[in-house]
Amino acid sequence: MLAFLLWSFPWRGRRAIGHSKLQEQPADSPARAVVVYWRPGCLYCSALRRRLGRSRTAVTWINIWADDEAAAYVRSVNGGNETVPTVVIDGVAHTNPSVDVVREGLPA
Repeated sequence: MLAFLLWSFPWRGRRAIGHSKLQEQPADSPARAVVVYWRPGCLYCSALRRRLGRSRTAVTWINIWADDEAAAYVRSVNGGNETVPTVVIDGVAHTNPSVDVVREGLPA
């Protein structure tokens, strides 16, 4: 079970950044194009990562359990709930979007 959890973590080998550091990036930064707020053990987060395939490396992953500001942001866009994955595409938050919606938001 532990091996599966380690394998399924979205940050494994991917770009990760904190919420406050992300806000310091310019608005047109590739790091801000598609941002996934996730938490360990979330099957929906893991499924999104798997379905994105190789394009998952173009996404910025933020763990809401390791970043209090990120958790507060997720609550602010989800009616007080820490619903993940919450994906921000070009500044617009989407709660548990389809992989097609996420792929459309990726930079060319």
